Amino acid sequence: MAEERYTTTDTRPTTTIIERRSGGGGTALIAIVLLIAVVIGGIYLFGRQGSENRKDAAISSAAKSVGGAADKVGDAVEGK
Repeated sequence: MAEERYTTTDTRPTTTIIERRSGGGGTALIAIVLLIAVVIGGIYLFGRQGSENRKDAAISSAAKSVGGAADKVGDAVEGK
């Protein structure tokens, strides 16, 4: 918005126009940066969750293998 002011330093009146600009562009830039940070954080967290699931599956598989080996040893001992 323009604001008009009249000054009388001379015999004839003059008009001074003062323009004020808002910082709307800076706000949009900050919003975009925050959105990008949230997306990157989400990708990181979902990636870690998949890694944890794979690790848990590997531990479960190893435990089943150990249990199967223990059963075979027990069967061999009983057979003698």
